[in-house]
Amino acid sequence: MSIYTTAVEKPISTIMIFVGVIVFGLYSLVHLPIDFYPEMDAPFISVMTTYPGANAADIEENITKVLENSLNSVENLKKLSSTSMDNLSLVTIQFEWGSNLDEASNNIRDAIDRTLSRLPEGVDRPAIFKFNTSMMPILLYTITAKESYAALDKIIEEKIINQINRIEGVGSASMNGAPQRVVYIDVDPTCLEAYNLTLERIAGIIGAENMNMPSGNMKMGMMDYQVRIEGEFPQSQVINDVVLATANGKSIYLKDIATVRDTIKDQTMYQTIQGQDGAMMFIMKQSSANSVQVCKKVKQEIERLTPTLPSDIKVEVLYDSSDFIVKTINNLSETLMYALIFVVFVVFIFLGRWRATIIIALTIPISLIAAFIYLFVTGQSLNVISLSSLSIAIGMVVDDAIVVLENITNHIERGSNPREAAKYATNEVWLSVIATTLVVVAVFLPLTLTGGMTGILFSQLGWIVTITVSVSTIAAISLTPMLASHMMKLKEKQKKKTTNSPTTTPC
Repeated sequence: MSIYTTAVEKPISTIMIFVGVIVFGLYSLVHLPIDFYPEMDAPFISVMTTYPGANAADIEENITKVLENSLNSVENLKKLSSTSMDNLSLVTIQFEWGSNLDEASNNIRDAIDRTLSRLPEGVDRPAIFKFNTSMMPILLYTITAKESYAALDKIIEEKIINQINRIEGVGSASMNGAPQRVVYIDVDPTCLEAYNLTLERIAGIIGAENMNMPSGNMKMGMMDYQVRIEGEFPQSQVINDVVLATANGKSIYLKDIATVRDTIKDQTMYQTIQGQDGAMMFIMKQSSANSVQVCKKVKQEIERLTPTLPSDIKVEVLYDSSDFIVKTINNLSETLMYALIFVVFVVFIFLGRWRATIIIALTIPISLIAAFIYLFVTGQSLNVISLSSLSIAIGMVVDDAIVVLENITNHIERGSNPREAAKYATNEVWLSVIATTLVVVAVFLPLTLTGGMTGILFSQLGWIVTITVSVSTIAAISLTPMLASHMMKLKEKQKKKTTNSPTTTPC
């Protein structure tokens, strides 16, 4: 039994199947993350190695070349480039687009482990950096202050950043440009020589005094308590009373030979916001998070936390990616809605029957909803590419249904029963309808096989158009004849009544 015959004979089963598709599609649409572009990982991994005190020539000879020789054996390697500078070696590895960067990172890590024994002593362990789109900030805030500027770093860290990092979907929150507290000890060289002390000895004494140390445990009854000596300096003034040595039975304190300054760290880069000293706060999202929802939650949290800050601190939004995403998505959604209305209007003009127009109009949302199911199952987002694909497909999904319904209408107008007309008319055109769909699929499906960045961006276009037109074909040869066999009955009854009504001839 053919699909269209089964659909006409079992209308309830047919309706339930398509209702299930609609429900699952709406569920997928509600849970789809919204972003601007499809998520893509740039196929670049960098290996950064620090060697303090070495010049560029030593870095290239002793570190960069050794790493290059080892990393050349990594699989799927496309290009290897390096930069050597004073104190730093940077090796950049490029892979083919679509490569598994997690597996590539493991291979790079294994190659580095085999190379560690050949690197000079004193070299820091090479660090691996992998770039992806989630590392780009979705929110930028400017923070300005007057009286509280010196303590801005600590205030924002404790009051805002720690709270934002707890929000679901937030990858990290960080601040740049804020002044950092530092304690400087200015040693008098004359006193240093007079007391026969050295800077290394003073630094060692201060470091030994400024630490918390575990000191065993203490058992009291049934309880066993851990004992810890708290030796960190609670305030900068305490450093003045550190004993450095003893001379002639007299203790030499740090304040005797040095001046302690609790101040702001010397800055090499300054940030000004509207003429005022300030800082920037960056908010990054997790790779699978919804950018719009994360931005909304962060903004609500900052609005709640702002009153708890000192009155002279002002926090303002500099860049909000969700605004641009929402406006773009809304514009495309509005275009999609207008396209739906115009398609239905054109169908009504040419068919001239509102019942037939309703049958055709039902095909559009069912076909488009199938695209949302694909996006949800594959873990992709609703973005500019996917909505543009729907705009392209919306004019194609009604073609098959129009062909089938027009042929059914012709059979009904010739006097056939709607139920039988739906079967025979669909049987006449179903092969042509499928062939038309295969032509469209042959045009758009190759986009899914394209490699590189183009393939990542436009694979959604190929899959969405292919899936929507395929679903529209299935709906055209199953749902359309089933609906026509029921909704066209009223038209047929009216025709019969008109035919059987008595006619009167004028005298």
